[in-house]
Amino acid sequence: MKMQEAPKAKPKRAVRAKVASVPKLLPIKQALHNHLIYSTFKTDAAATPRDWYDAASYTVRDHVVERWIKTTESYYLEDPKRVYYLSLEFLIGRMLSNAALNLGINEELRDGLTDLERNLETTVEMETDAALGNGGLGRLAACFLDSMATLDIPASGYGIRYEYGMFRQSIEGGQQIENPDNWLRYGNVWEFQRPESTYVIKFYGDVLRYSADQGEGQRWVDAEHVVATAYDVPVPGYGTDTVNTLRLWSAKAAREFDLWHFNDGNYEKSVEERNRTESISKVLYPNDSSVLGKELRLKQQYFFVSASIQDILRRFLSAHSIKTQEDWKLLPEKIAIQLNDTHPAIGVAEMMYQLVDEHGLPWDFAWGLVGKIFAYTNHTLMPEALETWSVDLFGRLLPRHLEIIYKINHEFLHMVNHHFPGDADLLKRVSIIDETHGRRVRMAHLAVVGSHTVNGVAELHSELLKKTLFADFDRIYPGKMTNVTNGITPRRWLNQANPNLTALIEKAIGPEFKKDLKLIKKIVPLADDADFRKAFSQVKKANKARLAAKILEKTGVKLNVDSLFDVQIKRIHEYKRQLLNVLHVITLYNRIKNGEKNITPRTVIFGGKAAPGYWMAKQIIRLINDVAVIVNEDVAIGDQLKVVYYPNYEVSAAEILFPGSDLSEQISTAGTEASGTGNMKMALNGALTIGTLDGANVEIMEEVGDENIFIFGLTTPEVAEVKANGYRPRDYYDNNPELKQVIDMIANGHFSIDEPSRYQAIVDNLLNNDQYLLLADYASYIDTQDRVGALYQNQDGWTRMAILNVANMAKFSSDRAIADYANNIWHVASNVKGKAKK
Repeated sequence: MKMQEAPKAKPKRAVRAKVASVPKLLPIKQALHNHLIYSTFKTDAAATPRDWYDAASYTVRDHVVERWIKTTESYYLEDPKRVYYLSLEFLIGRMLSNAALNLGINEELRDGLTDLERNLETTVEMETDAALGNGGLGRLAACFLDSMATLDIPASGYGIRYEYGMFRQSIEGGQQIENPDNWLRYGNVWEFQRPESTYVIKFYGDVLRYSADQGEGQRWVDAEHVVATAYDVPVPGYGTDTVNTLRLWSAKAAREFDLWHFNDGNYEKSVEERNRTESISKVLYPNDSSVLGKELRLKQQYFFVSASIQDILRRFLSAHSIKTQEDWKLLPEKIAIQLNDTHPAIGVAEMMYQLVDEHGLPWDFAWGLVGKIFAYTNHTLMPEALETWSVDLFGRLLPRHLEIIYKINHEFLHMVNHHFPGDADLLKRVSIIDETHGRRVRMAHLAVVGSHTVNGVAELHSELLKKTLFADFDRIYPGKMTNVTNGITPRRWLNQANPNLTALIEKAIGPEFKKDLKLIKKIVPLADDADFRKAFSQVKKANKARLAAKILEKTGVKLNVDSLFDVQIKRIHEYKRQLLNVLHVITLYNRIKNGEKNITPRTVIFGGKAAPGYWMAKQIIRLINDVAVIVNEDVAIGDQLKVVYYPNYEVSAAEILFPGSDLSEQISTAGTEASGTGNMKMALNGALTIGTLDGANVEIMEEVGDENIFIFGLTTPEVAEVKANGYRPRDYYDNNPELKQVIDMIANGHFSIDEPSRYQAIVDNLLNNDQYLLLADYASYIDTQDRVGALYQNQDGWTRMAILNVANMAKFSSDRAIADYANNIWHVASNVKGKAKK
């Protein structure tokens, strides 16, 4: 089995939208009034704030649709190579403000609403976040869509239109409570249902074998059918007419209603099929602790991947006359598919199914095409986080695809054995089928074997992939592994989230940095300008005041805006080490109680969701909140220390939290975090980083200088050495009195008086296992936090460092990341280079 590189299309200028015949748009004030009446059926007197949001959204949407039609038309006329980005998550956030800013009509919209005695900020607040993701994976995908449109790259995103998202988090009695996130309750102005774009998705059934001209043929028969219906969401670029598409799939039953059962009085049975089918697109990441939960997750993945690939092939076939086998060679010259993590990895088998079974191509010829189409982004270094499925479940749900995977694996192992003869252990390690843990399909291995390029998402992560997780594949496929460091869009995470800082920078260096973040480096000299530092500090304080007001509204905790806002907001997971942060909080608490002077006042802010079935993560959330109660109600502590848990962390919350942060906690165990993007967003908004040399922290340090970041803890090689030498966490506990006091307080119920043993499992884990080396890094972390507190008392020095962090974030623009993908992996044109890289 020979794997090939992605085809390199002929150099061609980036596609730009051509003029289409569309009606002339009304002035914004008139359009607002018209939409209020004709789109919401309300008068000024009867309109609610939500009606005004709808009117504003329809008004801005008109401007988006005008460009969207032109873009779509130009793609069909010019027939460029297109990129298809497959991701189970897209955290796109609020659309109204983002679209208005990207299209350059934000001030017109503000003026129009003001003339009608309405407020833009209040109107924007009415929009509910689209619940299409959970964490960094979804936020990264949304940033990439923004950059692809901004760089005029012909691209589409594909995902699932979750009816309820993951869940809406509330904190009750200190514990995470999961509530349905009914984000579509009021409809979604920004989506367009496409009933003409529907595809049949198969599940279960059998494989029928029959005689064919080229030997034995196979056909998937007696399958259950589910219908995938498309909903399109526009993705407007910044400073361009390009508007790309995010296509989301919703599951519908092939037969929605059984009249026979209904007339027989069996009302539940009459809609049973519809309810079972629509559960596929009901909730993001259903709890997979049960067999049915696992099955539903696999169904979700295959559902959206199959619909997407059928749609991609339909578009290709409608644009090209494909009459012979040779004509199909055009396919990889016209499409590039990026797999965002392992969730869409089944796409490799699905493309083979479509090409071989549905379009009649010979196996070897089809595999030659597949190897030129797919690229795979890996997002983890932890083997346990790589997705696998039991062969029994996979074969029952997708019987034909299991056969296809068996054949891919057979040919792959034959190739490996040819090049590395006699190495049976190598064959076991790289096989797509894991025979050592109850026979499981390794989806990451399928993605690696079926892709022409595999990339990590930070320089350290990519190097570790080649040395550890995918070391064997790097030997087998030298050159296949590469790096594309993640990035964030400056439009949402600076221009939209932090308008006052954006205005300050624009006043100093002009507006061009919003399109080309490399220009932000021009503010480096201003770090030594007293007037600029003063203005920068004023912006930061205003952002902190805005955040404090929101926290008071949500939690009832009043904050001192002059205190150091120390923020850790991310998915709750043991490797991200929120618990280490808690140990520091308790250490500070003890020091203040012991009368220690000159401690910098600090507000520690946590936020993030724990997976519903992740008990330990939920215990950490409860501990944070129990510590917060004791600290915040202690009159002896006062404003010297506050702890808050920001509930239901989402994109719109992040747009307030990032600008209001002073200190960015990026404290995962070295060698566990692939990249992180919160670290980039924090730094771009003027927060200083405290972190380990993990993920993109390494590159942030290289960009800002090690004197402008707070690095602590063991390095990745040191972590490996400590573990290899037999890590004994109790030694750290026994030899550090402060640490011992902190852990004893947790163990003795100081923060859980009603249930003293509540956190015994946490304590036992720390003292007997401590997989993520919290106790080994504790002393270094505390010492570094002491340096943080001391520097914060020198506000001029702190501000200077913050400005230099902002000024050196250009590398972490998603525009740079997408240009890397476009030039080196997809081989499509972007307006960064003007042509595809040879």
